Amino acid sequence: MIEVREEKLQDHEEISTILQKAFGGEDEVTLVKEIRQSARFVPELSLVALHNRRDPVGYILFSEITISTEKENLTSLALAPVAIVPELQGEGIGSMLIQDGLMRATSLGYRHVVVLGHKEYYPRFGFVPASEKNISGPFDAGDAFMVKELKKDALKEISGEVVYPKAFGV
Repeated sequence: MIEVREEKLQDHEEISTILQKAFGGEDEVTLVKEIRQSARFVPELSLVALHNRRDPVGYILFSEITISTEKENLTSLALAPVAIVPELQGEGIGSMLIQDGLMRATSLGYRHVVVLGHKEYYPRFGFVPASEKNISGPFDAGDAFMVKELKKDALKEISGEVVYPKAFGV
């Protein structure tokens, strides 16, 4: 049985292990640590998937970013990273974390989320290429850079560029 809850301080070491196993390095561990220490961290959107209610096996983080338009700077969210221990990948845990996180983000009043990821995977959650919504990023990722409106037409008549916090290194 898998249960999703907000991370707790005592989860940090196990979250780091999940990230290392899933990504094979330290980049995502460093990213999460830096975001946690920033004003862009949203504790309610730092989520852990627990197996049998006690063993962390997955992690997802949504943190605040900015969409810079000609008129204003809009607060949005970035989904990064999402990680599942390799032995349980493909079991639906990532989907569960994404769906749970999107529901929580909506209930907190966020209007949109961006993600840089597999263009075959994220559309099942309602993500579309960001270019279709006149949103660009600080990199050339084509259709792998996607956005999801959490509120209908939240990006209608908006054109802008995503500005990531320093922790993302872009």
